[in-house]
Amino acid sequence: MEVKRSRFLAVVARVDDEAAAREVVASARRRHHDARHHCSAFVIGADASLRRSNDDGEPAGTAGAPMLEVLTRREVSDVVAVVTRWFGGTLLGAGGLVRAYGDAVGVALDAAGTQERRLLHTMRVTAPVVDAGALDHRLRTLGVVSDVEYGADVVFTVGVRDPDRFAAEVAAASTGRASVESSGTSWVDA
Repeated sequence: MEVKRSRFLAVVARVDDEAAAREVVASARRRHHDARHHCSAFVIGADASLRRSNDDGEPAGTAGAPMLEVLTRREVSDVVAVVTRWFGGTLLGAGGLVRAYGDAVGVALDAAGTQERRLLHTMRVTAPVVDAGALDHRLRTLGVVSDVEYGADVVFTVGVRDPDRFAAEVAAASTGRASVESSGTSWVDA
């Protein structure tokens, strides 16, 4: 977006940790080395406990903090926002910078959309390959299939909310030919 001839380019990306967030910022710096500022904010963790922001040379609190506020208000996590600014020759003032950086992140989030993640029980279902088609369809109605491995047998990795109910449903759907084992929990895209 453009505000009084200054150009603002916002990038938002999903990240799993602080190192990945910092790499997105570094990538923006490399890609747009001619820009004056690369301000950033990120929120990481299921409880959104890791929060950082950086004004990158803008007056204190006028870039990173409003960007972080937008991420917090939108209740997103595991995301980094980088706003690259090319100075247009006109000073925006503190209020103008706060609005511009916050608005840029809001526009980027709207364009990118959000994806819900859920903490689910991870189940591995092993079945004969001949049952793969019918079982695949049934498993997708019971949970979130995140992986399928074909070999002598087919092995599905499925995220579910209720592992006991899931095991009973798989036993019924496969007439007992599939085995189910729990392999912990993981965050799965809904």
